[in-house]
Amino acid sequence: MNIAYFLLPKNSVAYLYDDCTFRQGLEKMRHHGYTAIPVITRDGQYVGTVSEGDFLWQLLDDGRELSRPHSMKDLEQLRVRDILRGNHYPPVRITVSMEELLSSAMNQNFIPVVDDSGSFIGIVTRKDIIRYFAKEKDMEAPRLLRKIV
Repeated sequence: MNIAYFLLPKNSVAYLYDDCTFRQGLEKMRHHGYTAIPVITRDGQYVGTVSEGDFLWQLLDDGRELSRPHSMKDLEQLRVRDILRGNHYPPVRITVSMEELLSSAMNQNFIPVVDDSGSFIGIVTRKDIIRYFAKEKDMEAPRLLRKIV
């Protein structure tokens, strides 16, 4: 099965540009109700995924004195690219198999999909992957019964 069938295209998915401010990133995540969101460059290259935890860790662990709170001015200087903490949401290519996709979905709510040049083209959600394998299992049960009879 081709994963393109399950792909939510880029124009249907919320994402952040890596040069968005800290505040813009939080506002977009809050608006959409997401806990993680893909990050891309202005020319469409997938950079990583930023999560609520990345924002929180930045607020708590930025090497500053704990007694001084962050000001909005400080947060306006900070860019989303500055708070990415490793890529816990590695992308897959559109040619990946459903089995490989399932393996990625074990640890991620969604899987970013890129083309051959690394440009972000959309996501596949864990929900769609589970639905696919559940239907496949349901379709397999009658075949097994036919073989027995």
